[in-house]
Amino acid sequence: MSSPEFLRLLAIGLAIAGAVFLALGAQFQNDAVTKHHAPHQPRVGSLHIRQVLDLLKRPRWLTGTTFLMLAILFQLAALTFAPLIVVQPIGALALIITSLLNARIYKVRINKRTLAAIGITTLGVGGFVVAASRSAIEVEMSDAKLLQVVGVLVALLLVFGLLFIRSKGNVSALHYIFGAGVLYGFVASLAKVVIGRVSQSDYDALTLLAVGALVGATALGGWFVQNAYASGPPDLVIAGLTVIDPAVAVGIAIVILGEAQDASFLELTGFGVAGAVAMAGVFMLARVHPQLTDNRGKDE
Repeated sequence: MSSPEFLRLLAIGLAIAGAVFLALGAQFQNDAVTKHHAPHQPRVGSLHIRQVLDLLKRPRWLTGTTFLMLAILFQLAALTFAPLIVVQPIGALALIITSLLNARIYKVRINKRTLAAIGITTLGVGGFVVAASRSAIEVEMSDAKLLQVVGVLVALLLVFGLLFIRSKGNVSALHYIFGAGVLYGFVASLAKVVIGRVSQSDYDALTLLAVGALVGATALGGWFVQNAYASGPPDLVIAGLTVIDPAVAVGIAIVILGEAQDASFLELTGFGVAGAVAMAGVFMLARVHPQLTDNRGKDE
């Protein structure tokens, strides 16, 4: 019962459970942010540090955080049994759950264009998982691979810092979602690296470096997500994260970690097409979501 096929199916099941907790956590945290801070701002946007700290007193936000911690635990367990490019895209299921929860709670009618956008996103991610599950392999987590992942992350953090300074705090929901998605993609990659090195009994300074980078990226990504909740509906946030996050993680898994080194050119082409379809769905959702279009009308 411990065959590679069984372990991969187990990983998929764990990732699905993680997606459910991700959706619940997103909804609870979004409710806490919008009810306590967004209504008091002339225009929904960035949260101040004091507002973020105030969320620590909110039971609903803490409940959402608990769900997100469970999502992380299930995701880490899934990464233990299957390659990154198989596990990470499954989080797209959270998009469906969050969209239904958010619509029910706020009595927002999901129109046909929004449903189409959700369907396109889910189709793209689902196609990617099917393609990846056929060719993904487990690889050794070497020192060189770890340093490359951390090096690229540090470079991106410098770029994010410069862009934020130039924007003077005028950042939209999509910008926060993009930043969080990129950071969480690195979080997933670093988690896979750490799990791989621990399984190889590599308890050295480089492994500690990966753990430190993982914690830092998680914290900054979490701050981006809270600001994204204040700038847009939770299903838009989840849609962005469930595409950008796995896109970054899969890119790292393919280019640096080498999890798709046995994939054929046709399979790699399928990865690209499926990813492009998923991203198109997210951008469509950002344009047609009822809550976003209503907010635009109020701002004009």
